[in-house]
Amino acid sequence: MAMAFAEPNPNEPINTELQSSVDFGQAGEEEKTSLTSPDQSLQTSPASDEAASLLQSLSEDEQVNQDTESQIEIEDSGAIFQAVGIITGEVNINEDGKSTVTIGRCQYPLFYVPRKRKVFEALQKEIEATGNRNQRLVVYPKAIHFPRKEQPHRIAFQLVGFDRGRVEEAVSGELLDLEFKFSGLWQFIPVCSTPCISVFRNFTHERLEYIKQAEPAQKVKFMKASHLPLLWKDAPVRPFRFNPKAAKEDQGQPAFVTLKAKFLPGRDVFGFVALLAPPQETPPRFLKASKKDKATVQQASKKDKPRVQQAPKPKKDNFDRSHPQQKPILKKKLEL
Repeated sequence: MAMAFAEPNPNEPINTELQSSVDFGQAGEEEKTSLTSPDQSLQTSPASDEAASLLQSLSEDEQVNQDTESQIEIEDSGAIFQAVGIITGEVNINEDGKSTVTIGRCQYPLFYVPRKRKVFEALQKEIEATGNRNQRLVVYPKAIHFPRKEQPHRIAFQLVGFDRGRVEEAVSGELLDLEFKFSGLWQFIPVCSTPCISVFRNFTHERLEYIKQAEPAQKVKFMKASHLPLLWKDAPVRPFRFNPKAAKEDQGQPAFVTLKAKFLPGRDVFGFVALLAPPQETPPRFLKASKKDKATVQQASKKDKPRVQQAPKPKKDNFDRSHPQQKPILKKKLEL
């Protein structure tokens, strides 16, 4: 039974930048990304403009009570951040990079990163050879949130691989259709009314060295987290909620959870299925952009936005001088 993907490596960087093949990545990586230069997944192309502009709406105000610096001293527990799962749907491939997958009656963007181009091409050939657009895909989920809480988030999927059936000792063999495995922080974020599993980039010393040398914009892109909305009734731990009025020592911290969830098409959320490990008070080491870097990037983006200059309205005095009113011409009465 052929399968068109390699088993994800848990240490994949969490890439949330869209590309033309666009990276909606979560944790798990088949190939190690070079850290001596900016992540290839951050390189954009013209076909990714629409998706990239969509991500510009993401809020930078996500609150997590731990920064990169504090994570460096945490001992490795063996756990990792990750989000990977299975979807089955009708694949519609477009050469302009706007491919989609239809699950039930709902259509979602389907993207791939440059290093996954061969997988995408293999999927395309499979569809052309068989005429079957209904495919079982291994994907990383991505939730796109917007600054206004009342504006609903959007879900998209990054292609990792596909197969023609069940494969043992692989992600597609462990999970049923629409099932996902999540490992992350259980918490609320300011821009979403539903609590989320926050999946951060896993820590390595090589990545730490890279971000130390990177520009603030590269750091923020490199360390963006993915926040996946989860419905979890009777959870053994309450989702963490940041309280701006509470002192730092009274805030507490989000629990790190590992669970199985099912994607609910149409509702665009995930529903809890089973807990795969006891919740941990201390998360594994991860990387998170500092508030200082985020603020720097926000200020730079505001400066880069072109200002639309409105033509000045003509002053009344100047208008009157340049366009003097003509006096009415009085006609003389004819004398009889």
